[in-house]
Amino acid sequence: MNGSVRVGRVVGVPLRMHWSVPLLVVLFAYGLGSQTLPVWTPGRSDAVYALAGVVGAALLMGSLLLHEAAHAAAARRKKISVEDVTLWALGGMTRMGRPKTAGAAFVVAVSGPLTSLVIGGAALGAGLGLLAVSGWAAVPAVVLVWLGWANLFLGVFNLLPAVPLDGGRVVQALLWWRTGDRDRADLAASRSGQVMGVLMVAVGWISVLRGAPGGLWIVFVGLFIMIVAGAERRRTAMHTALRDIRVADAMSSPVTTGADWLTVRHFIDEVAVQARHSALPLLDFEGRPSGIVQVGRLAGIPAARRETLRVREVATPLSQCVVAAPDDLLSDALDKLSLRTGMRVLVVDQGHLVGIITGKDIARLMRRHTLGGKGADGRGTEGQGTDGQGTD
Repeated sequence: MNGSVRVGRVVGVPLRMHWSVPLLVVLFAYGLGSQTLPVWTPGRSDAVYALAGVVGAALLMGSLLLHEAAHAAAARRKKISVEDVTLWALGGMTRMGRPKTAGAAFVVAVSGPLTSLVIGGAALGAGLGLLAVSGWAAVPAVVLVWLGWANLFLGVFNLLPAVPLDGGRVVQALLWWRTGDRDRADLAASRSGQVMGVLMVAVGWISVLRGAPGGLWIVFVGLFIMIVAGAERRRTAMHTALRDIRVADAMSSPVTTGADWLTVRHFIDEVAVQARHSALPLLDFEGRPSGIVQVGRLAGIPAARRETLRVREVATPLSQCVVAAPDDLLSDALDKLSLRTGMRVLVVDQGHLVGIITGKDIARLMRRHTLGGKGADGRGTEGQGTDGQGTD
């Protein structure tokens, strides 16, 4: 996610934090310390309220992290690749591959809300118990009660049947299990997400018009759900259109490449200036692919460094690229794509680069599917893009 920085690891995967998280902590701390605590525990000093507010907000962010960590841990147990966990203004997001079975999808989806509900119940019970047996600990007790209700709300809200909320993922998994058609289940869940998003936007605006500024938050959440659900619907349509197509039928070949041992200066002069593409695969001494370099990144390297810096040192290594074999299903290869990899798949056969798939290649297949022309089912497309024009 843009605007986020890596801050560590959780359950073995990178943990990232968006710039909005500190703002969210401040807002929660202010609301708890200046409004909730003075009402429930009057007579304490401002310093006590401020400290309790910060502690409560930090505990809430910790519980949000546990919610996302539960998703990541469940995914890893089900052998699903997890790219990273990101905390941001709307809670958190775990980027992972697509589950292979409906059962795995269900387990991953429910793990987060169940964690929030368990934390909420435990915190609420502890707070109420502490309040009942020890009046002097009223401030910590109220903080725990507040934390408990917040987690219970988080767990219940996430179970709403709307993608990208966890409840939408649960609906996806159940429909997939019942119908056996994953794309149909994904389409139904994304539609429910769009409907839920529209309803939330409407409710939020009505609240604002009635003088409740908090309705803006509902509008923002509704818009987010609408956007993500729409993106998922388009992705499902793409998977349906490209179903059963092999990687070999979609790739462009041959591919313009460059030697990874060249200096940046020589690479620019001998390869980049003659290429028509924004990214070029690299080959090592043995002619095997070693990564891919963005031509635009080379332009930002100072002239003095270009004479000694090897192009492979500024390239994305093969381990971080999406690689597929010619006989793999195109849909499986596309599932591996992410913001980090970009819309490129290197096609490798027995260790040698034989083609590349880019956004242009996918767009070409989608147009053919829409028109119903030859090659829309994956046949008759082999050999397309043989001049490498699909490698941008």
